[in-house]
Amino acid sequence: MTPDSLFDLVIVPALLGWAILILAPRRWPVMLWVPGLIIPLAMSLVYAVLILAHFASAQGGFDSLDALRQLFTDDWLLLAGWLHYLAFDLMVGAMMAGRMDRAGIIRLVQAPVLILVFLFGPLGVVLALLTEAALRLPQPQLKGAI
Repeated sequence: MTPDSLFDLVIVPALLGWAILILAPRRWPVMLWVPGLIIPLAMSLVYAVLILAHFASAQGGFDSLDALRQLFTDDWLLLAGWLHYLAFDLMVGAMMAGRMDRAGIIRLVQAPVLILVFLFGPLGVVLALLTEAALRLPQPQLKGAI
């Protein structure tokens, strides 16, 4: 198997997890286990295999931007880094979806927020937390309103 063929395989469950978060009904809380635990766990196992098989012999490291660039010239380690992002972003997306569910945020509002979590990680998390906070603020009472 090549890094390219494994890349094609690992993106499928990640996209399935995001589809569950964005489209599936929340009537069954167990549905959050799939994108929040099961898929990230499977990705983490593949990640661990790649790291154990390729990290020791890799050039580069984490001590400078140049060293990091060199580390990711190895396609296997680049793929491991991609799996790292996919797994963690999906787990965080599931956590944010759960928080927004508990805050009573409808799925139509959640969808673009979760898409931002998928595409831009921390930016999406900030938006999710701000959205949740805004809806948890005390609502002003209008005096004399009908």
